[in-house]
Amino acid sequence: MASAGVVRAVSALTARWAQALLPADAVTRDTVFSPVGVWPLLAALAAGADGGARAELEEAVGLPAAGAMGGARELMAALRRMPGVCAALGLWTREALELEPGWALGLPEGVHGAISGDPAVDKPRLDTWAKDATDGRIPELPVQVDEDTMLVLASGLLARSRWLQPFWETAHVVEHGPWAGRDIAALVRSTSVLDRAALLETADAAVTELRVLGRGGIDVHLLLGEEHTAPATVLAAGLDALAHPRLRTGAHLLPLGEPGPGLSVRHGRSFDRDPELTTTVVPFDLACEHNLLADHAVFGLTSARDAARGHFSGISVSRPLAVGSARQSATTKFTAKGFEAAAVTSIALSVGGAFVPRPTYRVKQVELTIDRPHGFLAVHRTSRLVLAAGWVGQPKDYEDDWA
Repeated sequence: MASAGVVRAVSALTARWAQALLPADAVTRDTVFSPVGVWPLLAALAAGADGGARAELEEAVGLPAAGAMGGARELMAALRRMPGVCAALGLWTREALELEPGWALGLPEGVHGAISGDPAVDKPRLDTWAKDATDGRIPELPVQVDEDTMLVLASGLLARSRWLQPFWETAHVVEHGPWAGRDIAALVRSTSVLDRAALLETADAAVTELRVLGRGGIDVHLLLGEEHTAPATVLAAGLDALAHPRLRTGAHLLPLGEPGPGLSVRHGRSFDRDPELTTTVVPFDLACEHNLLADHAVFGLTSARDAARGHFSGISVSRPLAVGSARQSATTKFTAKGFEAAAVTSIALSVGGAFVPRPTYRVKQVELTIDRPHGFLAVHRTSRLVLAAGWVGQPKDYEDDWA
């Protein structure tokens, strides 16, 4: 299991990245990103950086550079031990680049390969690695290799989980909000465990959370804020609740009425003694490409981009190195039966109606309808490590092939 310090560091990166990707006016924008795909690469770079680049990478990673490589190894090992998760790290270098032995030995075994600098030779090899690392979900490594490329560092992640309790598929007509009037694809289910839904009350927003439990300990937290709450604020509330469970009030403790976004709590008739939580959510299938250098400050890569000098004497003293590219491709899918997320991340260093009897029992009934833009976090249940995060800005119309 990843240490609490590494989990906190990944969560902090998630929050900063969400803030950069999802400004207040991005409510209807779809996105998915994987912080655990980026963090170990930044940690490995921090371990070999110097000067201003070292300080910036330390801040982005959230650990001292001296311990960053150990954190990267720890995270990768923890991911590989998680049921339903496949994680890979890859390193490719030019023959002319002599690696510092201490830095190279800090990487997991079996990750080092060679590149030639010829795209016709290198790209098929790197793309095959990406495809294998994600079981075909992502067919290409998002990197361009040319004659100036000296080193490519990459990570691959695939997380899959089947719901402990599946949904059933239906149509849903939206009455309010940005999706009003649309007949959308929806997923519905009922449970007697009211605590699966909760109200998160932070200093910035009230957010409703639905925890969808998956096999192997991977859950998805769906997060619905008030209609005009900024997406990054909604995701931040979910991250805060992971770190501070006291912010979470389960639906079994909520008062009657409409205590939170999308929530309705009442007493009603039932054939069963148990309370009822009925949820309506939307399926999604998202894919995104991210240029990490567009938000270089988030990732501690501002100084490291400067090709006028080298920044990684702890990686190699034979050639001065600077970050030439940093990109991530990510996908995710939420269906009636389960969830899947995949990501590959690369950083390249370059030179420079019938009759029904009356129910018998009166029970607490909670309804949660998530039918407008909302956030999600894919979380390892035990460690609370965020594997993937994102925002669902557009639904699938019911007639679309969304199943």
